[in-house]
Amino acid sequence: MRMTVIGTGYLGAVHAACMADIGHEVLGVDVDAEKIRALAEGRPPFFEPGLDEVLTRAMASGRLRFTTSLSEAAAFGEVHFVCVGTPQQVGSDAADLRYVDAVVDGLAAHLTSPCLIVGKSTVPVGTTPRLAARLRALARPGAEAEIAWNPEFLREGFAVEDTLRPDRIVVGVTSPRADRTLRDVYAPMLAAGVPYLSTDPATAELVKVSANSFLATKISFINAMAEVCDAAGADVVTLADALGHDTRIGRRFLHAGLGFGGGCLPKDIRAFTARARELGVEEAVGFLGRVDEINLRQRRRTVDIARDLVGGDFTGRRIAVLGATFKPNSDDVRDSPALAVAAAIHREGAEVRVHDPEGLHNARRAHPELRYEAEPATACTGADVVLHLTEWSDYRELDPVKLARVVRCPRLVDARNHLDAGLWRASGWTVRALGRPSPALVPGPQRGGLSQGADRGGAAAPTEGAVLSRSPK
Repeated sequence: MRMTVIGTGYLGAVHAACMADIGHEVLGVDVDAEKIRALAEGRPPFFEPGLDEVLTRAMASGRLRFTTSLSEAAAFGEVHFVCVGTPQQVGSDAADLRYVDAVVDGLAAHLTSPCLIVGKSTVPVGTTPRLAARLRALARPGAEAEIAWNPEFLREGFAVEDTLRPDRIVVGVTSPRADRTLRDVYAPMLAAGVPYLSTDPATAELVKVSANSFLATKISFINAMAEVCDAAGADVVTLADALGHDTRIGRRFLHAGLGFGGGCLPKDIRAFTARARELGVEEAVGFLGRVDEINLRQRRRTVDIARDLVGGDFTGRRIAVLGATFKPNSDDVRDSPALAVAAAIHREGAEVRVHDPEGLHNARRAHPELRYEAEPATACTGADVVLHLTEWSDYRELDPVKLARVVRCPRLVDARNHLDAGLWRASGWTVRALGRPSPALVPGPQRGGLSQGADRGGAAAPTEGAVLSRSPK
């Protein structure tokens, strides 16, 4: 089939390359000429494992090319995938749909033959009929364009695998023709046995935000338990293992630590709440506000633990931060908990040195006030405390004995519960981790590694001036 993919960010670039790789003729479209030029040269403009290989194969096959022209796209495609961003509105929790609207408006002005416009962006429920009405009002007579919704379920770091071998395909359609078209698009996946769920657009729109809300809730739940474990002297990792053996619960996403970030979960749960408010059912999803608060508090708790380890004051201290991206195997620093913690500590007077295997360029643009190092050992040289904030596999391979020789004080905050605490302690390090007992501490209300800024209930008070609260990213 001939298809376009409009928007070539994480979602669009991967989708375009993978659709060409399975045999379709694909035209990638974006307003960013520099990004289009890089993709046309076979260079992904961001780090995503496996994408460069798929992109190279797709370009070599002649089935993939790129343009900045919507008129060219309208003339080329039978199917148009909309993969543009839906960020959080400035000053509001609601999703900003201006880019989705701009794509539909731009296509409508140029369409001359029947086609299917397929949204993949994460949008509030009710978006499809609104866009369909907009399209009917703007499209030329005879264009006969339909709109369907086909939510994406990609994990950054696994986006290529999730596109080529998805665990399910969900489509929201209003006609048998649209359903047949999408079955043709995904024919290789359906032949491999991937579940295909065809439903109405509203249900399809709800699937993605519901999935993200559930995952965010699960993460915040185990992080809430980590705080209880800190107060009681219990071990949240063993607790999560025990819970995970219950097949009704499962172990995935029960990993206590610094919490979630990125361009999806934080803004999606806020947009879901905002849309529920518009529909008059805000109370039904009111718990998501608490989920968000628990997640953000993990950042404050990490700052407090680090401050406690250096004697209650960051002024004049040197802090090493291992990890800048919001998750490993990505260079994405959008709403990164790691960078939020690093910036907050810097604002309290510390010199903060950051290392990350892939995210330094983006981190430097987001927070130029921090110092960035190309090697972990350089970032840790002379450090009063080392903070492990993104669980890159590279950091599990660090030698704590060698690292202890370059720091000023061998103190570690493992905010991801990813390192071998026993090994580091045996190498002379003082180790603190969220929700895990420390040999130096005793159970009781005073536990938890919180500074003098903690309230009597054990919850850390926000650090003054710290960017640890909600932000429209």
